[in-house]
Amino acid sequence: MNTQSPPERCRLVLIAMPGTDAGRLQAALEGGDVASVIFVQGTLDDSAFQRVAADLVPVAQTAGAAAVIAGDSRVADRVKADGVHVEAAPAELADTIERLQERMMVGTGGVKTRDAALELGEAGPDYMFFGRFGYDNDPVPHPRNLGLGAWWAEMVEIPCIVMGGSEIASVTEVAATGAEFVALSAAIFAEGADPRAAVAEINALLDANAPRFGE
Repeated sequence: MNTQSPPERCRLVLIAMPGTDAGRLQAALEGGDVASVIFVQGTLDDSAFQRVAADLVPVAQTAGAAAVIAGDSRVADRVKADGVHVEAAPAELADTIERLQERMMVGTGGVKTRDAALELGEAGPDYMFFGRFGYDNDPVPHPRNLGLGAWWAEMVEIPCIVMGGSEIASVTEVAATGAEFVALSAAIFAEGADPRAAVAEINALLDANAPRFGE
């Protein structure tokens, strides 16, 4: 469960892929500080995804985590999410931000180069995500995402989220880049994992190893 004073270091973002159930999400959120949960639409159609999101978004919000919809912004509106994740061309992203910025945060990602990231950054998103949903198959983070995260955190004021690996310990590599957030999915929700214990361990690792912002 989140505290009223978030830690001044890299924080955890949960990636809830299709199939994540309310019980395991609730357990994860009980394990310690979670900044936000990004709910991924994947191959679900809008109606199915809206039903899932309607059940899960309140679980995140009740725990004090921001609920972000990676999918149709209309679904985000209907389930009263706190934000939407949009991977689109710069012009489309700018239009989405202009349309929604009074109601919810708008984040983006899906880039593989610095130039592409800067193009999207000019639209003024609330965060930049480095990584791909559902591709955290290796124990360690992808080197490209670490490199982009370190560069972005040093050069750009917009916060960034860097996708971690399939092992809990990968959060320390992400935190070392200076990124504001580390995203995990498989490390927490994979079959056989204990979501509550995983989040508790992640926060302990970040408390012990993550650089403090402003120091």
